[in-house]
Amino acid sequence: MSIRVLQFICPTGYYGAERWINALVSANTDPEIEYHIAITDELGASDEVLTRSGLPDDRQHRLKMSSKFDPRAVLRLTRLLKKFQIDVLHTHGYKSDILGIVAAKLAGIRSVCTPHGFENAEDKWLKAYLWLGGKAFHWFDWVCPLSEGIAKTIVENYGLGGRKVRMINNGVDLTEVETAISSPKPRETSDFTIGYIGQLISRKNLQATICAFELFHQQNRNARLVFIGDGDEKAQLMGLIKQLGLSDSVAFLGFRDDRLAFLPTFDAFVLTSSLEGIPRCLMEAMAARVCVTAFDIPGVDALVTSGETGLLVPYGNIQALSKAWTKLSQDADLRTSLADAGRARVYRKFSAAAMADEYAALFHELTTGKIVQDA
Repeated sequence: MSIRVLQFICPTGYYGAERWINALVSANTDPEIEYHIAITDELGASDEVLTRSGLPDDRQHRLKMSSKFDPRAVLRLTRLLKKFQIDVLHTHGYKSDILGIVAAKLAGIRSVCTPHGFENAEDKWLKAYLWLGGKAFHWFDWVCPLSEGIAKTIVENYGLGGRKVRMINNGVDLTEVETAISSPKPRETSDFTIGYIGQLISRKNLQATICAFELFHQQNRNARLVFIGDGDEKAQLMGLIKQLGLSDSVAFLGFRDDRLAFLPTFDAFVLTSSLEGIPRCLMEAMAARVCVTAFDIPGVDALVTSGETGLLVPYGNIQALSKAWTKLSQDADLRTSLADAGRARVYRKFSAAAMADEYAALFHELTTGKIVQDA
């Protein structure tokens, strides 16, 4: 008998959480797990997580939302859960957590949420939603953070008992990476190229990347910085680059379906985020045998061991990051050894297949009633 699991998300694009869902679905090898995906159909939403999932049409669902937070969506989701006899609801993101847990309770089914990270929220409404999302954690059967850092935040900041928290490491679709790098983009220059792939949003702290690159560029005039992705900070970042006189050395390629094929054109990958789970972009870069450089923050440190599988520098230290790039630009053997070790680590510990197996085991436990619930 199948265990039907509905992945529920409120997507604004095709980014880390959306890719995570499809990696989980595609890596599943348990014949008893039947995955469905549901998204909110609202202004600004993207349906790429559905169209790229490979699931049959009858397992792809759109939930009508008349506003950004439509309470009636709870009833629509409840009806969907009952209609398709879903056994477990699995949510991603504060809004889907809030809507989802209420619907799961009304439908009388099991529930799991996976926090992918937390925002540096300034907007009062977003802060309120994040607070309410934190309260929702207490009602799930299990909360499954992607990293120890997120798990610690959930327990300490949201008061969640440890017996409800079950950490399952983030995983990357290695097949997708292998396919992409088998036909890489041609390298158009021999210049030392530093790349970033991801959203251009505040918590990615990309101003720090640019400022570190300015320092590096002063001594390395042939260096290039490449951004692949989009987001609401793009105009601001482009303005900073123009102000620093770096326009000829920095490229914005926008959102690209073929983003992974660019990885072999990078000499180093960079991530200067202020908050992360275990970042998918770093896992993909490491799997593609690209040397990674990053600020040393929780989540990143679970993936990268500085001097072994990449180079980490203290958070905010752009001078140290610039020096790390200088070191790599002058030592190709070091770049190669770090990249090889990084690839090996991702394949050993952070594959989507391993992640899918752990979630399948969790869903079996939930539906057979073997878990002892938190009192």
